[in-house]
Amino acid sequence: MSFEWPLLVKVINDQVSHAELSLPEWGLLVRQARASMLLAKLVHWVESRGGLDEIPEAARRHFISAKCFSEKQSNDLFWEIRQLQKVARQLEFPFVLLKGAAYAVSEHPAARGRVFSDIDLLVPREKIGSAEKRLMIHGWMGGQNGVYNERYYRRWMHEIPPIRHLSRGSVIDLHHNILPITCKDCPDAGLLLADARALEKFDGLAVLSPVDQVIHSAVHLFYDGELEHGLRDLVDLDALIRGLGEQQVRLISRSSELGLARPVLYALRYSTTILGTPLSDELARQLQQVTPAKAILAVMDFLFIRALMPVHPSCTDRWTGLARNVLFLRAHWLKMPWYLLLPHLTIKAWMRLTGKEKH
Repeated sequence: MSFEWPLLVKVINDQVSHAELSLPEWGLLVRQARASMLLAKLVHWVESRGGLDEIPEAARRHFISAKCFSEKQSNDLFWEIRQLQKVARQLEFPFVLLKGAAYAVSEHPAARGRVFSDIDLLVPREKIGSAEKRLMIHGWMGGQNGVYNERYYRRWMHEIPPIRHLSRGSVIDLHHNILPITCKDCPDAGLLLADARALEKFDGLAVLSPVDQVIHSAVHLFYDGELEHGLRDLVDLDALIRGLGEQQVRLISRSSELGLARPVLYALRYSTTILGTPLSDELARQLQQVTPAKAILAVMDFLFIRALMPVHPSCTDRWTGLARNVLFLRAHWLKMPWYLLLPHLTIKAWMRLTGKEKH
C-alpha cells in the first residue's frame, strides 16, 4: 500500500535526522507533534540525540514550553495520586491505576513526556458503589452528565460517568472493566484484578501486570472510534511492548485467555509497521497463529494506517476522512449490538439537536 509517512513518524523512526531539518520542517514537526499530543515526548527524543541546544531557537521555545507543561502535569498527577491513597486506605480493596497514571507510578519509560487528562481506576464491579461513595466524601462528585447519560453509563458501560473534584477539578474515570458489558469481547475483569501488582511506594494502589497493561492499551486504542490521538497511544504501546523483554511471549496466550487476541494483534502489527517496534522471534511466530485472512488485514491496514496519523492537513490523503469515519462506526458496532446501538444513537442525535446534550 502506498502511503507517505508524516515527518513526525520519520523523525521518531530515525528515518530523517533532526540535524538535517530546515526551519520550515521544524515548524511542521512541532505542529504534527502538538496535534498528536507528542510534543513533550519529542523533547525526550531530541534530548537523547544531542539536546535542545542543537535545534533552532524558534523550535526550541515550543519544546521547552511543552517540557514545562509536562513536568507540571506530572507533579499534579502525583499530588492527586497521594490524595487517592487516602481514599484507598479506607477501603478493603485497592484502586488499580490504569494507563498514564499506571505508567507514571511504575516509572515506566511510557510516562516520559506524557500528557494526562484524567486518572483511570479499576475496581471490582460489586465494589463500584462503595468506591464512588468514598471518593464523594473526599470531594469527587458526578451528576453533571444528564439523566439519560447517567442511566446509560451505569447500565451498559464499563465505567460510571466521570467524577470531578469540587475544588481541584481533577477528573477520575472509575472502571469495573476495560470494555462495555454490551461488547461481545468484554473480558472477565476478575482475571485482570487477580494478576494486578501492588505498589510498594503507594500503599492501597496497584497496577495491572506488564502484559495486561499492553493488552489494555491495545483494547483502548483498537476499540476506540475517536482516534485523534491514536499515534500517541501507539507510541505508548511501543514503549510498553519494548519494556516487556522476555515477557513478550506471554502476550498471545494471555490475550487469548481474555478473549482479546485480535486487538493485541493489531497493536503489534501497527506498532511494528509504523514505529518499528522490535518483536522476539517466538512472538512473531505466535502471531501467525492468530492472524486473520489477508483480505481482512488489507482492509484494516488501509483504515488504521491512515487513521492513526496526526490530525493535521500534512498527514492526510483523500481517504483519511473515510478511514476515520469507518473506524468510528466500527467501534460503536463492536461495543454494542445493533438493537441497543440504534436507539442510543437516535436519542443522542435528538439530544444534540434539541440542546439537551450535556456530555
